[in-house]
Amino acid sequence: MTAPTHTSLFPAVPDSPDAVLDGLDPEQREVATALHGPVCVLAGAGTGKTRAITHRIAYGVRAGILQPGSVLAVTFTARAAGEMRGRLRQLGAGGVQARTFHSAALRQLQYFWPRAIGGEMPRLVERKVQLVAEAGARCRIRLDRSELRDVTGEIEWCKVTQTVPEDYPAAAAKSGREVPRDPAEIAKIYTAYEQLKRDRGVIDFEDVLLLTVGVLQERPDVADTIRSQYQHFVVDEYQDVSPLQQRLLDLWLGGRDTICVVGDASQTIYSFTGATPDYLLGFRSRHPEATVVKLVRDYRSTPQVVQLANGLLSQARGQAAQHRLELVSQREPGPEPGYTEYVDEPTEAEGTARRIKELIAGGVRPSEIAILYRINAQSEVYEQALADAGVPYQLRGAERFFDRPEVREAGLLLRGAARAGAGSDPGMAGTEVPEHVRAVLSSRGWTAEAPAGSGAVRDRWESLAALVRLADDFALARPEATLSDLVAELDERASAQHAPTVEGVTLASLHAAKGLEWDAVFLVGLTEGMMPITYAKTDEQVEEERRLLYVGVTRARLHLFLSWALSRSPGGRATRKPSRFLDGLRPGSATRGTGNRFAAGTGGIERGVAAAKRKRGPVRCRVCGRTLSEAGEIKLMRCEDCPSDLDEGLYERLRDWRMEQARELGQPAYCVFTDKTLLAIAEVRPAGPAELSAIAGVGSRKLDKYGAEVLALCTGGDAGPVAGDEAVAEEPEK
Repeated sequence: MTAPTHTSLFPAVPDSPDAVLDGLDPEQREVATALHGPVCVLAGAGTGKTRAITHRIAYGVRAGILQPGSVLAVTFTARAAGEMRGRLRQLGAGGVQARTFHSAALRQLQYFWPRAIGGEMPRLVERKVQLVAEAGARCRIRLDRSELRDVTGEIEWCKVTQTVPEDYPAAAAKSGREVPRDPAEIAKIYTAYEQLKRDRGVIDFEDVLLLTVGVLQERPDVADTIRSQYQHFVVDEYQDVSPLQQRLLDLWLGGRDTICVVGDASQTIYSFTGATPDYLLGFRSRHPEATVVKLVRDYRSTPQVVQLANGLLSQARGQAAQHRLELVSQREPGPEPGYTEYVDEPTEAEGTARRIKELIAGGVRPSEIAILYRINAQSEVYEQALADAGVPYQLRGAERFFDRPEVREAGLLLRGAARAGAGSDPGMAGTEVPEHVRAVLSSRGWTAEAPAGSGAVRDRWESLAALVRLADDFALARPEATLSDLVAELDERASAQHAPTVEGVTLASLHAAKGLEWDAVFLVGLTEGMMPITYAKTDEQVEEERRLLYVGVTRARLHLFLSWALSRSPGGRATRKPSRFLDGLRPGSATRGTGNRFAAGTGGIERGVAAAKRKRGPVRCRVCGRTLSEAGEIKLMRCEDCPSDLDEGLYERLRDWRMEQARELGQPAYCVFTDKTLLAIAEVRPAGPAELSAIAGVGSRKLDKYGAEVLALCTGGDAGPVAGDEAVAEEPEK
């Protein structure tokens, strides 16, 4: 089934409730018609979740089951809320409120303030940095620009997690946060910041939620009024709710269960802001009677892109990984993802720009192409490569490299040093120019070692480090150049990259790319230390990095390119390694020691896997035809209570073979295949690689490693010798 399309930018409003359901796939239709009781929609990337929930609201309104004014749909960005309102209007449900959490809370707070509290509502401070700086000064703690942003972020985290100042040090330690200052100092600044706001009669963004929660808790009459107004709630991106937002949602509901939540735990990438997928993952335990619908039909990406996305998550661990969704592409096959290893970063950027030019020449619009990276400081080399290639571009979610405050400040300092005479002294030419740059930038926070943790301090250091690297490269290319020459080069680059563009390639961080999509996506800089990032220390932090890469992969509709560089600069030592997340996915990393024993006589592993992956639609029970959702049933490819046609003799042979394999590997038996996978093999009795690879739990690596032996057992033959010393243990099945 393909995603429906409209021939007009303004499609006609459906003429009946049933017409609202036209064009929905079976799972989307199930969402749209589930109008009573708690509903949880687990929606994978590109599966049409916004379409499903807007049609659900519209169907309820058009059928007379829901009153437009009684529905409140909340999401996390003004853009998403605006898109939802537009779709609802097109479906004939224009009276429904669709807002962000903050917008909905602010509207209620403004309306009820005179009644609940009295007087005029305090002024809302949209940017709290200046107040944080004053709070630091009151505590005799001086914060530079980078520390200001980071300390402000810590205060915001405290408020959304409902952490009071005196509890901050313990809470930060428990959550494993990389703090920008001594926790006791941050707690003092936090206390002073709150006092400053009270003194001046102002509130901040987080206070809007906190005060609304307070009013609803303390004034039952106000709570009753709001609950009589809003009787049905829809929450989009539910994996991103914070404890404070969940508290507000609970108060809005007032013990009712008229709620529909939509989310995907595999796209949780904002835990550093206080967001948590726990509420999504625990929805069924809080609401045992809930209707749960899984959307897995991916209308955005080709089967090749979807296969990579699924493979990436198949190696994941943790609670979110246990609830991952196996996407099924609904598009026609497209090109395979491209993997490219470059010798250094400039070559990677140039190669990326060259491929982009080829795509544009082939008819892909520049605005349908994106380069995505882990941190904003990586953008400079791609900005330069695209400018050199004459390709227009635009940055999203970040300032242009030469517009960043620290880069502008560094440019002024270097220009001043050059004018002072040191920069034009021939004695400062060549290799001494980088040393002079290091000396100048060290006064503004650059150090030879990167600071620990993330945040503004790290971002600032990365920007300055990029200037240091640029100076190194410049001196290598022009040994006779002086500091004045370098400053002139920086000015030329800044001027060239400030040219206005209308239709351009998007450059963005992976975080800024959430919720967007392009025809072609380039995921760059995929090396250990960058993906996952160096400061991802705990298992939870590493898994969030994996999910961040998954978000990047699922932004691509058709073309996907992944690349990494072995060294930073030309001539540098090739010490970098490709990201661990690509192990088993990129060419050359799937086969572990035993060689491709499956290639001869079977048509090859590639054809076998490709044949299996081409099947469309959800996994259905091979006995009764019901759509399967539980992991164990999917592995068996039948309902647990449907009759089994198990070949007991084959099952025993497989178990004996697995035991020998496990003994040779020195690993538990489930590291070879789980019991459910062995049962499925013994029930299906696959005759070839395509049938074997179609069984859940038999990925490409295990197909390559064990396929020939398993198929021999299935046909009644001998599996042959076990893997022996050449075998390499693999991760247990998830």
